[in-house]
Amino acid sequence: MFLVAAQRLRVPAPVVMLLPAHNEAATVADVVRRAPATVAGHPVRVLVVDDGSTDATAPAAVAAGAVVHSLGVNRGLGAAVRTGLGLAVDQGAAAVAFLDADGEYAPEELASLVRPILAGEADYVVGSRFAGSPRAMRPHRWLGNQILTAWVRLLVRRWGVRGVSDGQSGYRALSPTAAASAEIVHDFNYAQVLTLDLLGKGFRYAEVPISYRFRRHGRSFVRLVPYLRQVVPAVRMELAR
Repeated sequence: MFLVAAQRLRVPAPVVMLLPAHNEAATVADVVRRAPATVAGHPVRVLVVDDGSTDATAPAAVAAGAVVHSLGVNRGLGAAVRTGLGLAVDQGAAAVAFLDADGEYAPEELASLVRPILAGEADYVVGSRFAGSPRAMRPHRWLGNQILTAWVRLLVRRWGVRGVSDGQSGYRALSPTAAASAEIVHDFNYAQVLTLDLLGKGFRYAEVPISYRFRRHGRSFVRLVPYLRQVVPAVRMELAR
C-alpha cells in the first residue's frame, strides 16, 4: 500500500531547457516566460548559463523564473553549453534541450525537440530550419550555413532523408546519456564538434522541423572569417581524437 502511494507521488524527471546567454537582457526574459510548464508529463526547468554578461541578463532571467548559473567571465558559447549540459545531467534530466536566448528560436516547440528522446527513438535531436516549410534567412547567413552544413554532412557521412540539413542550428536536444557523454572540445562554439562527437560515438541522430525568426535585438557573435579561424582548428582537433 505504502509502495503504491510512493509510486503515485513520484515526480517525473525534469526536462531541462538550457539557455546559454551573453548580454541578452533585452530578450532572455521573454524566452524564459514562453517555456512550457510541462512536456509529456515532465516538469520543465529553465536554466540560464550566463556567460559573463555585462548587462542585466542574469537578473532579468531570474525575475522571469529561470535558475541562473554564472560563469563569471565571458568564456564562449561552447563553454556555456558544456557547463549547462553538465548541470542538467546532475539534475537528473529526462532530456536536456538548449536554444539561443536571443529569441530566434521558439521555446514553445520544446515538445517537438524532446519527443524523439522521451519516446526512446533518438539520443541527439537537432531542430532544422530547412526541414519542412521554407524558412526565411538573410542571404549571407544562408550561404554560410549551407557551406558549413555540407562540410559537416561530408564528415559524418549523413545524406538524404536521414542526413544533416542544418549543421548550425541553435536548437538541439540530448538524452541524459548523450548529455553525459558529450565532449565539446573548445569554448568558442559547439555546432560542428558536438555533432561529430556524438555521431562518432554511435548516438542515434534525428532532426525535427522548427520555426525561425530574425534576431530583433543585439548582434550575433558570428563573423565568417573569425568564426572559421576558431571552428576549423576545433574540427581538426575533434577528428584527431
